[in-house]
Amino acid sequence: MRSELMDAEAIRRSVTRLGHEILETSHGPERLAIVGIKTRGDVLARRIAANIREHEGADVPVGSLDITFYRDDLTRRPQPELTGTEIDFDVTDKLVVLVDDVLFTGRTIRAAMDALIDLGRPAAIRLAVLVDRGHRELPIRADFVGKNIPTARNEIVRVLLAEIDGEDRVALEAATAGPAEPAGASR
Repeated sequence: MRSELMDAEAIRRSVTRLGHEILETSHGPERLAIVGIKTRGDVLARRIAANIREHEGADVPVGSLDITFYRDDLTRRPQPELTGTEIDFDVTDKLVVLVDDVLFTGRTIRAAMDALIDLGRPAAIRLAVLVDRGHRELPIRADFVGKNIPTARNEIVRVLLAEIDGEDRVALEAATAGPAEPAGASR
């Protein structure tokens, strides 16, 4: 069973709103940096930065973070795939906005904060997510949310983005059997 939660236009509107909210609360782009968590978080981070550039004329540094070795479930996953962190600016004293597609248990965000702090000492770290589905296991909350979507723990939120998947869409699916999660899925 699959239910569409967001279409391409809803995702576009959410990304635009996230960009405006981030700029508004950061009091300008001067010390701001945006870092996406690979794989779909970094696509969303680039979209947010492009939106800020388009509407404010400001170039905000953007990077992508590979958290593979910071995950607490590394031993549970089949052969981890390393994609590499790409941050070509100093995060020290920056207001860093971490971006991810789905916030669920909070474990991915904890790993991302550990990875980011290994690169420097940001002035502050904020969190932006396209979808917050609840079910936190750690005391982590998003500062900027595209859409809150209540889910059952066993459901899967699948985020598809054109740059990776050929289309923009967020869908809710019933859980599937098997140890590996499908691409773009968050349980």
